[in-house]
Amino acid sequence: MEANMGSADKIIRILLAITVGVFYYFGIISGTLAIILGVLALVFVITSFISFCPLYLPFGISTRRKSTK
Repeated sequence: MEANMGSADKIIRILLAITVGVFYYFGIISGTLAIILGVLALVFVITSFISFCPLYLPFGISTRRKSTK
């Protein structure tokens, strides 16, 4: 499992997850929508911490910079 997420991608995912949490906390979202967005936010947080997005793999997408050693 090779990392395929760059810093900007990780920051955006974390910010979206925080936004969902805030919306839920203040009652802006509830019910089924809150559950679906909560699960999506959890996936965003997990993929951000491991720097790997499984959906990028079949499409060959990588937002990570290539190292120039």
